Amino acid sequence: MATRNLLSDRSVYVAGIGLHRYQHLSETPYVTLGLTAVREALKDAALEWRHVDTAYVGNARIGMAAGSTMLRYLGPSNVAVAQVENASASGSTAFRQAVHDVASGLAEVSIAIGVDKPVAGAGRGGPVNAKVRSLADGLVVPFTHFAMLTERYMADTGATAEQIAKVAVKNHGYGAHNPFAQRQKARTLEEVLAPPVIAGPLTRLQCTPVGEGGAAVIVASANAMKQLGMNRKRGVRVTASASRLQEFTPGDNPDVVLTQNTTMDALEAAGVAPADLDVIELHDAFSIEEFLYAEAMGLCGVGEAADRLERGEFHIGGKHAISPSGGLLAMGHPIGPTGVGQVCEIVRQLRGEAGQRQQPEARIGLAHMVGVGAVCVVHILQRT
Repeated sequence: MATRNLLSDRSVYVAGIGLHRYQHLSETPYVTLGLTAVREALKDAALEWRHVDTAYVGNARIGMAAGSTMLRYLGPSNVAVAQVENASASGSTAFRQAVHDVASGLAEVSIAIGVDKPVAGAGRGGPVNAKVRSLADGLVVPFTHFAMLTERYMADTGATAEQIAKVAVKNHGYGAHNPFAQRQKARTLEEVLAPPVIAGPLTRLQCTPVGEGGAAVIVASANAMKQLGMNRKRGVRVTASASRLQEFTPGDNPDVVLTQNTTMDALEAAGVAPADLDVIELHDAFSIEEFLYAEAMGLCGVGEAADRLERGEFHIGGKHAISPSGGLLAMGHPIGPTGVGQVCEIVRQLRGEAGQRQQPEARIGLAHMVGVGAVCVVHILQRT
């Protein structure tokens, strides 16, 4: 059943973005990670904390009350705070909640924050505690799962391991120009293919690093931007936010089907086509995912992604710039911040502020995340 798109009733704009660099586990408190991003977003929006009505804090690994504990250090405020956990899509879901608060009129200004740190024993949540046995309990972890999908993709399409590794070459190259990326070193194809091998054809540099970081995005109504003196010219409009839960699809790759359906929901709500997308930030925790999801989103036909990449269509300056931030492969995947950070990159691109990573004349961008469950969240943003 089709759902109402609140964003067609009331315009919502991203008014400010902020990041703390994604990095390996350190002694930095999570409060510092998160508040660095929040303060940068407030500064970017030229906004005071007291004007924020609601806040959603996405995290998956730092525990109960992390958001309210962190935000009290910003000083007295009547902000309503909620914590959001949705696996890898935690930050994406926090952004969706903030957007819908403003779109529905429940708030004039809202903030989505993602913050996380690796914690021993994290991740032993619903899937483990469900007590539902699997034929492969403990054996199929994410990297083995995606290694098998890589083998299947190569068998089905004729793509080579070298072609798939070129995704990582591209994204590490972009990460080298991103001051917020965890991996900031360009890599050759030989380096990407070099050991250690993690599983099947996937080497270490074709798998995302999972570290820590912070990201924040402020969204506001047109009325709030005018009344509070925010720069409307730098505001980027959110035109769609879609979310779905995985359906049972025998014989198909469930993440691909889920991505396809969620993306189609978002594109329809925004009134745009896949060909209209200038910039895409997608869930590329493993190099094969760029091919799988690019095809699922309709950027090209099934089995065509390798050829499109080699022709430069997925590079900056090409038809669709995919993961110009460096993606999860180079930018990193600290879990809670990841989806919010994707929105930061899309906004930076649509403002024309991405420097060496800038996609020329970028007007429409899409941010995509999948998470354990499986869930998928897709946002579409447009330059006004």
